[in-house]
Amino acid sequence: MIKLLIIEDDTFLKELEIEKFNKKGFEVITTMTVAEIETYLVDKVPDVILLDLMLPDVDGFQILALLKSNEKTKDTPIFIFSNVSDENEVKKAMDGGAKEFLIKSNYTLDELIEKLSAAVPKS
Repeated sequence: MIKLLIIEDDTFLKELEIEKFNKKGFEVITTMTVAEIETYLVDKVPDVILLDLMLPDVDGFQILALLKSNEKTKDTPIFIFSNVSDENEVKKAMDGGAKEFLIKSNYTLDELIEKLSAAVPKS
């Protein structure tokens, strides 16, 4: 079972993602604040992370930096999933260690599942 951490503040989208990923056999945890992420990482390590850039208490780039500096998650594939499509933002995310930058309107949930599944090494 793939452990997926979704960092997203859009409640509607988050509920859709949870339902779809659970049906595909993922173990899904959702967070949207730094405190929730830090609490989760105390005793769990995700296999893959889906990160929005627009969050309530901090921007996604700060979360990306936090995750990439954490020993537990530094090698975890992090997919940025955002409506932001500015080239500078994409470059900043990729330079910060994101595996891929996905624009929300360009992907179905099935396509997203395929991408995230492919990023996790088979055990």
